[in-house]
Amino acid sequence: MNSNLATTGAAGRRVALLLLVFFAFTLGASAQSPQASPSPTPSPTPLPERQFFKNILRDQRAIWTSPFRLEGEDARWLVPLGLTTAALIATDRRTAGALHNDEPRLEASRDVSYAGSLYTASALAAASYFVGRSSSNPRLRETGLLGAEALADSIIVYSALKEVAQRPRPREDGGRGRFFTGGNSFPSGHATNAFAFATVVAEEYKDRPLVRWGAYGIAGLVGVSRFTGRKHFLSDVVVGSAIGYGIGRYVYGTHHDPGLDSSGGETAHKQSKLFPFIAPRYDRGARTYGLELAWSF
Repeated sequence: MNSNLATTGAAGRRVALLLLVFFAFTLGASAQSPQASPSPTPSPTPLPERQFFKNILRDQRAIWTSPFRLEGEDARWLVPLGLTTAALIATDRRTAGALHNDEPRLEASRDVSYAGSLYTASALAAASYFVGRSSSNPRLRETGLLGAEALADSIIVYSALKEVAQRPRPREDGGRGRFFTGGNSFPSGHATNAFAFATVVAEEYKDRPLVRWGAYGIAGLVGVSRFTGRKHFLSDVVVGSAIGYGIGRYVYGTHHDPGLDSSGGETAHKQSKLFPFIAPRYDRGARTYGLELAWSF
């Protein structure tokens, strides 16, 4: 009996330590803002594409060291999020056990969860970047670039946490959801990917409520589908979503180009070499309508 209590107590302490680290770097990273440093002489700003991999290394350093930069006001978010996650972990076995292997629901959940897969999210980021670049839309271009950066950061973070947590999925180990027993359920990678990319999109297009809340809505559906599909416990989804949101906020806040805010991020008159400039035309004499296509080579 004493041996079992000691083992349970040790596992509980490791879970508490894991959650403390998670909450600290998630809240700390999302609250970080770039520090302005005076520069004696102006220097050319390198293209953001050339800084992509360096930025990821800087992001990781900021994320994993953020627990040492927490402030007292962070407790406003740290305490509620910690209590919520602890309550979900305590009830995970019961909530996951309430779902049976209903094939229609499992198939529907699997289909929805594809939107949060690494392949889909990466494809959306790549498409945003290349379309934005070819159509001279710097805001869409930045969305793809920062979205890809947030996804790369997310993969590193949740892969490391999965290795530490070692939690089986709901349909494994009798659905007990114990930590440190072998598994990769905690946290949800799909939820992390979905919210990391959705947060970048929402921040880039904060002036367009339909895009902003549509992105968060899709990410939320992805997270729910991972629970209803019995791929993750509720706590896995909540933690993964919080990680993705924090990383997305940090990447955008650190690497966003403020110059896009004043111009709206769109170039109205600059023509693309791949896409024609299209404008309506009306001929009064002939009383005809048409379209003008201008293509620059």
